[in-house]
Amino acid sequence: MLKLESFPVGPLGCNCSLLWDAGKGTGIVVDPGGDGAKIFARVAKAGFKVEALLHTHAHFDHVGATKELQDLWQCPAYLHPGDDFLIENLEMQTAGFGFDALPKPEMRELHAQDIFAGMATLHTPGHTPGSCCFHGEFEEGKLVLAGDTLFRGGVGRTDLWGGDFDQLEQSIQAQLYTLDGAALVIPGHGPATTIGTEATNNPFVQRR
Repeated sequence: MLKLESFPVGPLGCNCSLLWDAGKGTGIVVDPGGDGAKIFARVAKAGFKVEALLHTHAHFDHVGATKELQDLWQCPAYLHPGDDFLIENLEMQTAGFGFDALPKPEMRELHAQDIFAGMATLHTPGHTPGSCCFHGEFEEGKLVLAGDTLFRGGVGRTDLWGGDFDQLEQSIQAQLYTLDGAALVIPGHGPATTIGTEATNNPFVQRR
């Protein structure tokens, strides 16, 4: 069964998640948004080989350490092609928030239903055109890595590049609120929640 560790990285506190099978000694890193040395050290302590870097979307605070770790581990990185334009415009993104430019990683295409380490991909556009979530099981139960689509008591902002609230609401209703209500949700920023809690209480999008 998969082990999970999530911790904030980078200047905006993106939640980076490590998922690994201790028996096999392999795993994945989701949203390496910054602090590459910190992520590298956490993976080394957990003792697994990284098979892939996955991204919920391509805002700079979720890809900040991707190129650095890609070079260190010689592993592929994956992103939905709907967000390719954001990777091509990383310098514009960082400049808009007053941060230094980032090296551009090489991304392979990520698509709905792709599976990595037992986690299945959901394409959940709205926060960005290529936003994705990942769902599966870890040692404590059902798990959703929601990126910036769904937060505890909130949803992803849609006033940035390619954002669309109607799409976001549809993604949450059709793709996330149909999952097990007990599933643990690790959002892109901030504290964890559950699908059931948000479906009932989220002030922005509640289950119809």
